[in-house]
Amino acid sequence: MTTQIGYARVSKADGSQVHDLQRDALIAAGIDPDHIYEDAASGRLDKRPGLDACLKALRRDDTLVIWKLDRLGRDLRHLVNTVGDLTRRGIGLKVLAGEGASIDTTTANGRLIFAIFAGLAEFERELIVERTRAGLVSARVRGRHGGRPFKMTPAKLRLAQAAMGKPETKVAELCAELGITRQTLYRHVTPKGEIRADGQKLLARKARSLDKS
Repeated sequence: MTTQIGYARVSKADGSQVHDLQRDALIAAGIDPDHIYEDAASGRLDKRPGLDACLKALRRDDTLVIWKLDRLGRDLRHLVNTVGDLTRRGIGLKVLAGEGASIDTTTANGRLIFAIFAGLAEFERELIVERTRAGLVSARVRGRHGGRPFKMTPAKLRLAQAAMGKPETKVAELCAELGITRQTLYRHVTPKGEIRADGQKLLARKARSLDKS
């Protein structure tokens, strides 16, 4: 037996927004009030207990009904992934109003419309990747490199080298003073204060940057 299950969401939990409009639309579409799940939370939040319960309650051949597309997904990619998961489970999606009102994945036309949405999400992802790559190339041309900055600096390395050569040095206190982890320290300096390969590379990078300037 197939069931239509509704989901409604408002963005604020302070009582200034209510679900009445969405509930009325869902009930008018033939959904049992007991089969409507609700959230009062921003769509950008990962934690939406009402949606989690709704998705868990859905079974094969059921249909998830929402008022508008923006009630379900955080963004286009999240929306496409959510509906893709529903499709794999044999569950349909129907949108009652707004820009996505033509979407009903239980019909051929609705599936075609959503395929277009999926294509747009993939296009958006490729644009982001392309812009990121272009930004990294531009940064390298200007002498900057992407990624997280090194926590160990040449100045810190020299201090660590001097401190580790003293028997009274406490490693935990040294790491706290330099703002580095024990792992980072030992990756650059030996317990006797000798510079390891990573430390030599760090100093070599510093020397090259000075030569260029």
